[in-house]
Amino acid sequence: MEIIKEKLEEKIIPNFKGGNGRYIMRAFDDCDNKIMFGTLEPNSSIGYHTHTQNSETMYILSGTATYILEGGAEEVVHTGGVHYCPKGGSHSLQNNGTENLTFFAVIGEHHD
Repeated sequence: MEIIKEKLEEKIIPNFKGGNGRYIMRAFDDCDNKIMFGTLEPNSSIGYHTHTQNSETMYILSGTATYILEGGAEEVVHTGGVHYCPKGGSHSLQNNGTENLTFFAVIGEHHD
């Protein structure tokens, strides 16, 4: 099945998960997987959250992503890099750069 980004509804979400600024998202969700095309504007963030029933894989399309991990560790991922948050893991995402941060993410549900 082909998923075409431009055919997905664009949502602009302020302060997503307690973060700052605007998160612009287009998503496909079939209850087993969520596929997202995301944009974080400069000085915007997605708040710290835990993936209790799923995992998340994020591929950075452009910009530089700064992740805050459990214990406050910082992970910087550049264009072309991948960040993985396993089931039970926690993270937040920040765009500290001067250009938009764009990414492609897949959140896979885990049915125990």
